[in-house]
Amino acid sequence: MRARMALAYANITIELREILLSDRPDELYVASSKGTVPVLQFSDGSVIDESFDIMKWCLEQVKTDWLDINFGDQLSVIKVNDEDFKSWLNKYKYHQRHPEQSIDFYQEKCVKILLEHEETLSNKLFLFGEKPQVADVAIFPLVRQFAHVDLSFFTKKLPHLNRWLETWKESKLFQSIMKKYDKWEPNQTPLIVTFNNE
Repeated sequence: MRARMALAYANITIELREILLSDRPDELYVASSKGTVPVLQFSDGSVIDESFDIMKWCLEQVKTDWLDINFGDQLSVIKVNDEDFKSWLNKYKYHQRHPEQSIDFYQEKCVKILLEHEETLSNKLFLFGEKPQVADVAIFPLVRQFAHVDLSFFTKKLPHLNRWLETWKESKLFQSIMKKYDKWEPNQTPLIVTFNNE
């Protein structure tokens, strides 16, 4: 999601291959042995197969103000999101697979991290001020996933973060990547997409 948002922001045209993670084609593993998405493959065969690395590449292609404010601090926020928060979120979402602790335990671990954003957003529109930065976009998808596990809890416990989340969900940038596409099939006519112009 965040890779697509960066591609949309940078107005980059791609050939899109939509797949199902439950039915991953061999071509995915040929491009990247990790077999995970997203994968951005270039015409020379080189590959970027980490979503934040795709974001960084996109932002190198355009003039952007997403990197204007305390970029080092932004990277720290993203690191906590991608490592600590993601780990607890996966256990929260799939708590049946992790019976060593209760769902409430995993929820509390997630909330402990999110409360830092909640405090920040109590007097700011975005995490680093009055305009969006790359950290906002980078953490948005996982915050959205957390919220949708128990939306009532999220809106009551984290009202400022909920306001921020709704701002992103209603944004033109997010809406531009939410179109549904048919599953990619080998030998089909290439699907050429520029998300923000759809």
